[in-house]
Amino acid sequence: MSLKVIELNDNALRVGDESGILVESPGFALAVGKQLQLGDIAKQQARIHPTNSYNKYWHELSLDPLSHANGIRHLADIAYAHLLHLAEIGQIDGDVIFAVPGNFTRQQLAILLGLAKQSPFQPVGVVDSALAAAIPMAQSAPLIYVEMQLHQVVLTKLASVNDELVRESVIQVPGVGSQNFMDSMMQLATGLFIQQCRFNPQHDAESEQQLFNALPHWLRQEDKDQNSLTLELKVNTSVHTAKMPRESLIKNLGRHYKSIGQQIAELASGVESKIILSSEFQELPGFTTSLSKYRDLQILPAGSISSAVLQHRDHIVRSEDQIQLISSLPLSGHASGNANSKQSANLKQSPTHVLIGSTAVSLSLAQLPEQLENLERHNGTYYWDSGEQEFLLNQNRVSGKHEISLGDQIQFPAGSDEIRLIQVNNG
Repeated sequence: MSLKVIELNDNALRVGDESGILVESPGFALAVGKQLQLGDIAKQQARIHPTNSYNKYWHELSLDPLSHANGIRHLADIAYAHLLHLAEIGQIDGDVIFAVPGNFTRQQLAILLGLAKQSPFQPVGVVDSALAAAIPMAQSAPLIYVEMQLHQVVLTKLASVNDELVRESVIQVPGVGSQNFMDSMMQLATGLFIQQCRFNPQHDAESEQQLFNALPHWLRQEDKDQNSLTLELKVNTSVHTAKMPRESLIKNLGRHYKSIGQQIAELASGVESKIILSSEFQELPGFTTSLSKYRDLQILPAGSISSAVLQHRDHIVRSEDQIQLISSLPLSGHASGNANSKQSANLKQSPTHVLIGSTAVSLSLAQLPEQLENLERHNGTYYWDSGEQEFLLNQNRVSGKHEISLGDQIQFPAGSDEIRLIQVNNG
C-alpha cells in the first residue's frame, strides 16, 4: 500500500502517488432521493437541479446544521461522503497526507482529520498546499502562490527564514473563483447566441447545463481562427453556432483579472517576487498577459503538489496523535534520495540545441538567430520571455516569462515553425 496525497482544492480534489495523479474529482455533490452523487457526475447536473446541488461544502466546511438539506445534517456530511468517494475511485486504503489551502481554519482542519479517521484510509500528515507548490522553486524566494478555487482565489506569500521556506501571509479574494469565471463566460456566450442565432441557451435548465458543460471544451479548442472561439450547441434537432471574439472574452473577464492582480501587487509590495499560478489558470485567456509586469511567472503543472509532498514526506508525516499543519519546510537536505537522483538525471539531460522546424541550432553559439531572441539563460536554466505576446507552450496558450527544459515545444499562433529544446549526443 503506497503513501498517497489528497490535494484539497475544491476545483478538483486530486489523489496522487509516486506514479502521478490517479484521479480528480471536482467539489460538487447532488442529492438524488436518498443518494448523494459526487464529483463530475454531480457537476454535470448542477444546473438542472440547482436546489439539490452543493459546491460549497469544502469552502464552508463546518458542523453547523443545515435547514433544507435532503436529510443531510451539515456540510461535513457531504465532505465525508466525498472522502469515501475518493477512497473508492482512487483505491485509497493506506496512509494519506493532505495538502490543504492556506484559508483552512483550525476548526476546519480538526473536522477534516476527524472525518479522515473514520474513513478507510489513515491520515498521517497535513501540509500547506502553497508550501508544497513553492518548495521546488524556493531558491527564487520570496514567492507568491496563487491558487484558484471554486469560489475564491487564495494568495500565499512565502519567504526564506533561517534556511526554511515559511508561509508568511494568506489573502483570500472572494468572488473570483472558477465558478465566477464560468458565470461571466456563460452570460457572454448567452448574449452572443441570442444576437447571432436568436437562441437563448439559458431559457431552460437542460440547455443551460449544456452550455455550462461545453464552455471548458470551447476554451481548449485549437481553432484555425485564433481571434475567436466557435461555440456550438445541439439542442433537440437544432444546432446553434456562434462566434466568441477572444478580445471580447478577455475584456469580459478583465474585472476579475484586475481584482486578482491588485492583491498580487499588494503582497509583492514592490519586491521582485516569483509568481506561481495553480494549474487552473492555464485555460483563462489573457490572464498571464494581465500579469506581464512580473518577469518571473510560472503556471504550476497539475500533479506538482503531490510530487513535492511525497519528496518531503520525512518532514510531514507524523504519528496519529501528533498530526499538525506543516507551514514551513527546510531548504537544504530536505529531498529524498529519489529526488536527488531525479535532479542529477535532469542535469545530465540538459538541452544542447534548439530545433526550429527541421533545423537544429546549437545553444553554445555566441549569438542566436532572430527566432530565438526571447530565449534567456540564467544559472544553467532556460527561460522563454515573450512579454505580452501570447504563444503556445506544449500546446497551452501562455504569455510572459516561463522556464523551459528539454523536450518543451514553443509555437506562435500565426503558424510559425515549432521551436523545441533538444539534446544532441556527439558521442
